[in-house]
Amino acid sequence: MRILSLVLGLWLAATSVFAQDSDAIEGVIANQLNAFNDRDINEAWQYASPNIKRLFGNPGNFGMMVQQGYPMVWDNAEVRFLELRDVRGNLWQKVMVRDAQGGLHVLDYQMIETADGWQINGVQLLPAPDVGA
Repeated sequence: MRILSLVLGLWLAATSVFAQDSDAIEGVIANQLNAFNDRDINEAWQYASPNIKRLFGNPGNFGMMVQQGYPMVWDNAEVRFLELRDVRGNLWQKVMVRDAQGGLHVLDYQMIETADGWQINGVQLLPAPDVGA
């Protein structure tokens, strides 16, 4: 019985931490999306991980990449957070975004925890979900 109580206690603690992480992660992504809508590239840059910052070098290059490669992020009209998953030790947050023209897109954000808090370490555009009639 003690082992079961211990396992249950550890599971509840882990679930609580995961929920806190989820809220923080959603906040980071939402803040970056809002910054793109406001065209505040310097603010959006603050949510990028050190790896992303090394890759693009400066906020201008980063903003250009997002504008050209992720127009649904650059001009996002509606955001819905889906599941947060642990994939081989990496946290991935699925996000559904409606673009300025009304199209729906599902993105997967890889998140890393740094000394500055949660940061975005990459984004993948996922295949469009099947929509039934």
